[in-house]
Amino acid sequence: MNEKNDTVTAVVHDLPRAPNRGNLTLRELADAYMAAFTGRDSTRPYTVGFWVRELGDRRCVDIDADMIADVLDRYAAAPVTKYAGKDPNGQPILRQFGRRAPATVNRLRSVISGILTFAQRKRLTPRGWTNPCKEIAAERVNNARRRFLSTEERERLLHVSRLSKWPRLYLLVLMALTTGARLGELLALRYRDLDLVAGTAHLRLTKNGEERVLPLVAAVITEIKRHGKGEPDRLLFESVRRPGRPMRTAKAFNSAVRDAHIDDFRFHDLRHSCASYLAQNGATLLEIADVLGHKTLDMVRRYAHLTVQHKAALVTRVLGDIGS
Repeated sequence: MNEKNDTVTAVVHDLPRAPNRGNLTLRELADAYMAAFTGRDSTRPYTVGFWVRELGDRRCVDIDADMIADVLDRYAAAPVTKYAGKDPNGQPILRQFGRRAPATVNRLRSVISGILTFAQRKRLTPRGWTNPCKEIAAERVNNARRRFLSTEERERLLHVSRLSKWPRLYLLVLMALTTGARLGELLALRYRDLDLVAGTAHLRLTKNGEERVLPLVAAVITEIKRHGKGEPDRLLFESVRRPGRPMRTAKAFNSAVRDAHIDDFRFHDLRHSCASYLAQNGATLLEIADVLGHKTLDMVRRYAHLTVQHKAALVTRVLGDIGS
């Protein structure tokens, strides 16, 4: 048994068993949950800590939907406060940026639900007990941002990227546009992850924790080769000033967007652009989800109208003369 499993077994073993399962506190369950957690979410300990501070001393069986909903409501209503340096007197400056986004509240809800589901799965709750989070509806999230580059904008951005002081910006933008990969996924690529003969890049670290293979178009392969062959462990987008660390790309990218005269555009919108181009050229939602690495179709439904437009154009072109 590996060290992780040993730790989980030890923590769970120390928790009370029947008939005392009803006495377990959220704090005790949270310790066991974190011992078993194998995800890549670096914020999970902080989110679990939030719930421990709020409800940690309450017995699991005493926590109901109203308690959890009250915590979520207070959290959602509190303005986001960020540290913005110190004033001339050395006092911290805290700025408020409005209420938290619904997606942030939903992530908080999912963590407490995960802790309680873990407890139920490990039989650390009384028989017949149900997770109270099932009674709490998730916040409605509007992730409908569909900003993608027009043909003219895309050509301008690629042209300007070629002229960047950072010589690999063009490669980064081209890969994002043609693979739909996230910035963090691309920055984690090492030369050993590339197979230029097969035309693929192997993503070992993805947002959902699963590995993924990116197909590389010919232009990307050509551009990678143009930069020369790197050592296997070297990052493809390595920092110029900090060897072994990924490049900080925001300054170069934002400068290129500005010089290309493109408004309201973020790096993540390159991912939207990739998905939109696929949709406009006949890809199904299932195919788009596969390219982007989504497990479900929920996150790609924003592109459904583009696939409908493609289908309408296809039907009109092929069948439009029938009956006329």
